Amino acid sequence: MERKKFLRSLSLFAASPLIISACKKSENDSNSSGSGNDVTVDDSCIVTPTETEGPFPTKSPTSYIRNDIRKGDGIGADMTADITIVNVKNNCNPVSGAIVDIWHCDVNGDYSQYGGTQMQSTNYQNQHWFRGRQYTDTNGLVSFKTIFPGWYQGRATHIHVHVYNSSGTSLLITQIAFQDSLSTTVNTTGGAYGYTKGISGYTYNSRDNVFGDGVDKEMATITGNLADGFNLSITIKVNA
Repeated sequence: MERKKFLRSLSLFAASPLIISACKKSENDSNSSGSGNDVTVDDSCIVTPTETEGPFPTKSPTSYIRNDIRKGDGIGADMTADITIVNVKNNCNPVSGAIVDIWHCDVNGDYSQYGGTQMQSTNYQNQHWFRGRQYTDTNGLVSFKTIFPGWYQGRATHIHVHVYNSSGTSLLITQIAFQDSLSTTVNTTGGAYGYTKGISGYTYNSRDNVFGDGVDKEMATITGNLADGFNLSITIKVNA
């Protein structure tokens, strides 16, 4: 299915945790064997692909202007996410004063502000971890303190991003992808940091409902390790 048709189909559903059952693949259909396939990051000056906002967007993003979005329970490997916003219409020069929202799940695959992606009894509606907003500096950069995200059935590891201009007009909704090999390593060797699910039923990027039609323009560059923490770097290109 073409990306735009897929996105239009998602817009027909309400933003409810129940949507996850419609979006996820079965365990047998997910590419849970092998090690996936890493890709080369495409750094060309082309607008970053638009992706679905997903069923768990931040309900009130203006309330979470902060750089440290961690849960505070010490679970998960620390990660600094450095996101640079550039303008394709201006030779990919930095966009100053852009608004950048991000959100992602915890090590168990659950999102704050919702009831839990795994249909668990835990209710996170009054919690707001792993959600934040910042304004880009003169270099087009924002930096968030967070953790390496977990995963849930039907999706590869990812971070959601919504970019606005300084007036609050939406410029792009997209997602950040992670190399398959890194996600495999974290989820198979990171038990001491809370990554206890392993990769049974994990969906690699090539089989992911969002990333399956191409992920090289949304792929992050990540350095570091579980013990010392990770650093994520990505440049997101918009028409500003």
